[in-house]
Amino acid sequence: VQLQASGGGSVQAGESVRLSCTASGFYVADYAISWFRQSPGKERVRISCVARNGRTDYADSVKGRFTISRDNAKKTVTLQMNSLKPEDTAVYYCAAPMHRSILTSNCPSDSDFAYWGQGTQVTVSS
Repeated sequence: VQLQASGGGSVQAGESVRLSCTASGFYVADYAISWFRQSPGKERVRISCVARNGRTDYADSVKGRFTISRDNAKKTVTLQMNSLKPEDTAVYYCAAPMHRSILTSNCPSDSDFAYWGQGTQVTVSS
């Protein structure tokens, strides 16, 4: 199982960044995929998840600004981040759970995520 995150960079507040997570070594369509982020000095937190059936959820801090989507044919999960704020500065990780999701609309709990991409840095300047 491998996850490859890409698309980070340095932007000004109010701008947009698009992150991609490309999966290999497993049938990504059977898994919920999440994006987490870790800011300096803080714990890693989940900010978004897309379930097998495309149902999405978001942390309050990004709701209305970020959009997660999946393209199973391309084995890719994308995080579109708009209206970025300096507090969005973090290393962003995509992750997959240990087990395939039986319930198509389910996003597992944080502790179930076992496979991680390498992280991509997003820096937002004011």
